[in-house]
Amino acid sequence: MGIRLASGVSRWVIAAVLTGVSTSAAAVDVKLTSNKDFIQVKHEGKMVKVERNQDLNHHVDAFWAKTSRKCPPFCIQPDTPAEGVTHVGEYEVIEFMTEKVNPGSGVMIDARVPSWHKKGTIPGSVNIPFTVFDKLPTDPELGKALTYLGATRREGVGSFMRGVEKQMAKMGIGDNEYLTGYWDFTNAKDVLLWCNGPWCGQSPRAIHGLVKVGYPTEKIFYYRGGMQSWEMLGLTVLIPEGEGMFANAGGGGE
Repeated sequence: MGIRLASGVSRWVIAAVLTGVSTSAAAVDVKLTSNKDFIQVKHEGKMVKVERNQDLNHHVDAFWAKTSRKCPPFCIQPDTPAEGVTHVGEYEVIEFMTEKVNPGSGVMIDARVPSWHKKGTIPGSVNIPFTVFDKLPTDPELGKALTYLGATRREGVGSFMRGVEKQMAKMGIGDNEYLTGYWDFTNAKDVLLWCNGPWCGQSPRAIHGLVKVGYPTEKIFYYRGGMQSWEMLGLTVLIPEGEGMFANAGGGGE
């Protein structure tokens, strides 16, 4: 798979090249954070620069400037879709990229359906649609996703053993709180989920599915601002080329 920048995201880079100005030496008027001009994040096996648009007259596309959508279904989402889940903003997303995604201990999930993912995604994200997490614990597609996130499938766990494990979990013995009848989440990665914005229910729905199947809530992070807030800050957006790992998953919605 290849990747390319979304149109308009880094037009200042193209302008600098055409005018013969070195982009590496160009002054950065709009820093990523107070002490960083940009970061690099791993995306589909390549390192991608994440920065802010340097065009001080740049505006977001009309879709992301839109203030009102019918509710339901496009209702304002709470900061924390489930108890124990951590809400994060852009600053924390950037930290997650460098501290979790790059070393491989965390996964950023674009929880939107593939048709939205193809229009542009946040660098470092993998597209696992929210519909995948609605499936039964024994479903192969959900199994593929959970395995990708570091969970281990359990086989032949009887009711007696589950009863013992639950009692040990209540007593704080071992890592039994990370076990279910179907999955072992002991080595599950930290996951950060996002979708289209504060009015989008796709990533909250994915989070509810993860919690229901037993994914540890302390390992789940929710970027409520999603693509709308990301675009509003002029941050790098990528247009994926090719099919993602869950490209055939169904579902719909904004």
